[in-house]
Amino acid sequence: MLDKKTEDLKVLFTQEQIEQRTKELAQEINKDFGTEEPLTLICVLKGSSIFFCDLSKHLKMPVQMEFIRVSSYGNQKTSSGHVQAMDLTLPNLENKNALIVEDIIDTGCTMKFLTELLCRTHKPKKLKVVTLLNKKMARKTPIEPDFYGFEIDDKFVVGYGLDYEGYMRNLPYIGYFE
Repeated sequence: MLDKKTEDLKVLFTQEQIEQRTKELAQEINKDFGTEEPLTLICVLKGSSIFFCDLSKHLKMPVQMEFIRVSSYGNQKTSSGHVQAMDLTLPNLENKNALIVEDIIDTGCTMKFLTELLCRTHKPKKLKVVTLLNKKMARKTPIEPDFYGFEIDDKFVVGYGLDYEGYMRNLPYIGYFE
């Protein structure tokens, strides 16, 4: 049962701040990858789906959209540290540019698992990571995104794709509970 209410949320990043930073990230990605070669965007479901779609609208290169599912949270507020692969089906990425799109990197366990797996099994030409939120202080493994929207403190955040027990993903802003 959902024991948290949206009226108890404190706004961390407004819809306008997220939109502006997403456009800036797209510009950085366009510059880094260039606009000529195709780019495979890999959405880590479910949390990054909204960020993924909004980011893709501002990319200038030909884009292929792919979706994978992993879990390290379940219904908990903190990562378990154990990554469970739900669906990692991807097309051939060998010698192709790829960008993993994540909602939040905290412990780094999921991203370490994904980058190592994709490099080993798919051998992309270039593999980079973009995350909307970077929670460095929670890091358990030394991994850093190539691009990130905002650095945050150790708060449990919801909205804009991030959830609490499956709810609140649809909020147009990112908030936290005191």
